[in-house]
Parts: sequence; C-alpha cells; structure tokens
Amino acid sequence: MSEKHNTRHAILDTAARLFFTQGYHATGLSRIIKESDCPKGSLYYYFPNGKEELALECINCTKELVIEKWRKKFADYEDPAEAVQAFVFDMADDAEKFDYKGYMPFSFWMAVETSSISEKLRAAGQGVFAAWQNVISERLVQLGMEETRAVEVGVVTVSLLEGALILTLTNRDKQPLLSAAKCLPYIINKCPSL
Repeated sequence: MSEKHNTRHAILDTAARLFFTQGYHATGLSRIIKESDCPKGSLYYYFPNGKEELALECINCTKELVIEKWRKKFADYEDPAEAVQAFVFDMADDAEKFDYKGYMPFSFWMAVETSSISEKLRAAGQGVFAAWQNVISERLVQLGMEETRAVEVGVVTVSLLEGALILTLTNRDKQPLLSAAKCLPYIINKCPSL
C-alpha cells in the first residue's frame, strides 16, 4: 500500500473515530491531525475544503462499507430474515468487541448533529439511510415481495436498527440489538403492508 493511501486512510479513520466519540462540532482539524500523526499539509491536500469535506468522505466510506456487508449477508443466506438477523448479530458482536466506541462512524449522531448546519451533510445522511433501505428492499423484491411492501420493510428495518443501535451504545449493552434481531423475521415475513 502506498504511503499516500496510508496517510489518507489514517486521516479518515481518525476523523471517523473522533466524529463518533466526540461529535462533529467538538472535533477540530488540529485534533484529527495530531491523532492521525499526519502532517497538516496532508489533511488539506486530501481534503482541501476542510472538515465538512472530511465528514462527507467518512459518511460515504461508511455507507459503502455497510452496503457491502448487507450484500454479503444477502448472498450468504437465502432467507432474507436470516440474512438480516445475521447482519444484526454481527453489529452486536462488533459493538461489544469495540467496547461500544467508534465501531460505526455514521449513525444517528451524524444525522442529528449535522442536518441543521449543513445541507451537504444532511443530504449525505439522507443518502446513507436511503441506500441502506434500498439494498434491503431490492433484495426483498428480487425474492418476490411486492415493491411497496419491500420499501416499507426497508424503512422499518433501518429505523429499528438505528433505534436499537442508540440503545446499545447508550446502555453499553448489545441486548437491544439482539432484541431487534428477534423481531425482524416478523417484520420481514408477516407484517402487513401499510
């Protein structure tokens, strides 16, 4: 791996961790530079528009990472309910593994904190949630679910997971995610269309 790629990656990893643990507003570029152990010029070389651009890149990286995880689970499991449960079980294990700190750099925190201060960040957050909902609903449609119902299931699934994630992080306990995983088969298989 090239040194340039390593420097950019170090900046992104550090920024994502700090945004997650401290929040967007409380995270200054000087702290990102210090903790990434990268020269100040590197940050501005890779992210010439500063913190907002860096946050947008963190959001996009996380979106793609999570989409890939969703696709892998759907490829590994024929039953979509089992795939979604496996995804949630992995989230719960990751939360515990990382001591409920910094393992998911985009979630509720970024959406709430930034949606009122930056239209670009609000749109990026909206895009993350929409992309995650779409990957779920597209798989359900592929398996024969009616499109309107599949879209509803995607929205409810992401909403349930975000709520469970907030409780998991707040309580420092993976049980809310495990409880959500138990309910997901009902939502996917039995919940009527609205």
